[in-house]
Amino acid sequence: MDSTAPIVAEFRDVHFAYNTRQILKGINLKVPRGKIVAILGASGCGKTTLLKILGGQMAPARGSAHVAGQTVHELDTDQLYALRKKIGMMQQQGGLFSDLSVFDNIAFPMREHTDLPEDLIHDLVLMKLHSVGLRGADRLMPAELSGGMARRVALARAIALDPTLLMYDEPFAGLDPISLNVIANLIRQLNDALGVSSIVVTYDVSESLKVVDYVYFIADGVVVAEGPTEEIIHSSDPFVRQFVDGRPDGPLAFHYPARPIAEELAI
Repeated sequence: MDSTAPIVAEFRDVHFAYNTRQILKGINLKVPRGKIVAILGASGCGKTTLLKILGGQMAPARGSAHVAGQTVHELDTDQLYALRKKIGMMQQQGGLFSDLSVFDNIAFPMREHTDLPEDLIHDLVLMKLHSVGLRGADRLMPAELSGGMARRVALARAIALDPTLLMYDEPFAGLDPISLNVIANLIRQLNDALGVSSIVVTYDVSESLKVVDYVYFIADGVVVAEGPTEEIIHSSDPFVRQFVDGRPDGPLAFHYPARPIAEELAI
């Protein structure tokens, strides 16, 4: 990680639990300006929870999350809404408003959070759509879009207010290989073109390693491995190798903890 780059987002010793189930047990990670950071781990390890804490939807039980120098859970409502204008979010499955056209989906945050005149909003929306290759689809409804197109529209909406931080929650899930490659390339291109910082939360190791700068692996509530992408690809760490190579067993067990099967069966 570039130690000289300003830090846009950071988790410091973050703990979180759902009732008695401890999810995060002391997470520490940083997102420098201009970089794409991947948070990788198995389903249910707390990746999406980290994004919710960073966006102020949840508060950590212990520790703190910071964006642009502000401690998120200490902000009042007005301060939190102001901070969220600096954060773009691409949700799982896109999260488009089904009753609004593609154009109106992207115009929505501009109309909601700015006083820009409608003619300027029109031009900005078309520019955002052009950046993801869908300017000609501005009048389509979400139901008329393919899965890959819907993700691209969601990406255009995420950059509608020119955020300083972009967060992607499972951006590759459910996509065909062509659409997946398009989305991955767009994440890289937009990050570099806009000069923003990005967090990619995913379990798709192979695709994320093509576009990110730095990787954190999470398991059992803590960061178990981290490093620049090139180091991760060639790492001999058993946990990293299990994920990169897609091995069913390793430090992360395939079977959920249980009694021996012979004790469970009537044999």
